[in-house]
Amino acid sequence: MRVGIPKEIKIQEFRVGMTPEGVDALVRLGHQVFVETSAGLGSGFSDEIYRRAGATISPSANALYASAEMIVKVKEPLATEYALISAGQIVFTYFHFAASRILTHAMIASHAVCIAYETVELSDGSLPLLVPMSEVAGRMSIDMGSYYLGKPFGGKGKVLGGVPGVKPAEVLILGGGVVGTQAAKMAAGLGARVTIMDTNLSRLRYLSDMMPPNVVTQFSTSFAIREKLPSVDLLIGAVLLHGAKAPQLVLRDDLSLMEPGSVIVDVAVDQGGCIETCRPTTHDNPVYLEQNVLHYCVANMPGAVPQTSTRALTQSTLPYVLAIANKGWETACAEIPALAKGLNIVGGKILHQGVAESYSINA
Repeated sequence: MRVGIPKEIKIQEFRVGMTPEGVDALVRLGHQVFVETSAGLGSGFSDEIYRRAGATISPSANALYASAEMIVKVKEPLATEYALISAGQIVFTYFHFAASRILTHAMIASHAVCIAYETVELSDGSLPLLVPMSEVAGRMSIDMGSYYLGKPFGGKGKVLGGVPGVKPAEVLILGGGVVGTQAAKMAAGLGARVTIMDTNLSRLRYLSDMMPPNVVTQFSTSFAIREKLPSVDLLIGAVLLHGAKAPQLVLRDDLSLMEPGSVIVDVAVDQGGCIETCRPTTHDNPVYLEQNVLHYCVANMPGAVPQTSTRALTQSTLPYVLAIANKGWETACAEIPALAKGLNIVGGKILHQGVAESYSINA
C-alpha cells in the first residue's frame, strides 16, 4: 500500500503522523511511504532521516495526497486540505467530528474512509490511540494552569503547592479518566489540594485507593460542582464521551461563583469542551478572560511537546497502520473489532453512532 505522511498545518502543530521507525516498519513489509518535505522537522526528524528509513520525500501536500492510498495524520484535515482528499482514500487521524459540523460534512462529501484515532476502542472500553495524547494533555494541563495562575497573566498570583505556612491552591478536576488521572498526579505531586469528580463510582473507588492523601474524590453532580467552584483556583475539564460532544458541566452563569483570577483549562475542547464558555484557542494566543476567569482552551495541547508526543503516538498507532496496509481497511476492520469502532465516515455515510447523534443523523 502507498502510505502518505503529510505536514501538519494547524497553527503551532509540531507533531507528525509517523516517526522514521514507523516508516521503516512499513517499508520492510513492502509498502511505499511518502513523507511531505519538512513534515518531521518540528518533531526533530529531518527529510534525510526519513529517506534513510526508506521514505520518498514528496515536494508538496498536493503531490503527497495524489500518491497515497492511506493518509496517516495527527490532526483533523483543515479546510485547505479537504479538496486534496479523494473518494476511497483512507484517512487515519484524530478527527473529533462531534466538534465540527463543517469538517463532518466535508468528509461526507469526500467519500473517503475516515478512521478516527479517538474512537478506536478495545473490549474493555479503553481508547488505545487516545490514551498517549491524553496522558500528555493531562500532565500539561497542570503545567499550563499553574503558569497562568501567575499574576502577570491575570491569575490570582498563587503557587500551586503553596509554601510552609501558606496553604496550597485548590484544584478541581472534572472527569476521572486518563486526562483527569494524569492531571491529578501532577497537581498532587506539586502539593496542591485536589478534588476529582466523576459519575463512575467504581472509578472513584479506584482513584481513592491509588491517589495520595491530598487527592479526594467526589461524585459529580451540578450541585456539587457549583458548591465547589467558590474555593477553586484551577479547574481542569477532563470529560470524554466516546466520539460524542462533551457535556457542558460548568455553565456561563456558574463562572460568577469563581474568584477573579481563577484559571480554567478545558482539555475537552477537542470534543466541544465541558465548560460552556470554552472556545478553541491556539498556542499563539492560548488564553482569554471571561467573567474575570482565565480560560486556556488550546485544541492541540500535545503539539507543543512533539518530541514526546510523536513518539508516543506512533508506538500506539503503528500496529493498526500495519494491519490496514497489509490487509486493506475492510479486512483489517473485520478482523480487529477495536479498529472497526474507529470507522466514523465511509463512502459518504456516518457509521459512528456518537457522531451521528451529535448531528441528529441516523448511523
